[in-house]
Amino acid sequence: MPRDEMLTIDQVIDETGVPRATFYGWRQRRKGPKSIKLPNGAVRIRRSELDRWIATLEEAA
Repeated sequence: MPRDEMLTIDQVIDETGVPRATFYGWRQRRKGPKSIKLPNGAVRIRRSELDRWIATLEEAA
């Protein structure tokens, strides 16, 4: 089974096309995809979590 890709915030922003401030606002309000904070302080979002989150937006539309 392939590993679940860990995306950077820049990659997620590029893929979704939202401004950085919007993404951080979603994170702060817990409205965006679940993220992982690594011990070095870097934030990552699993590919599967981003795909799941986008699917929930499609269902709600």
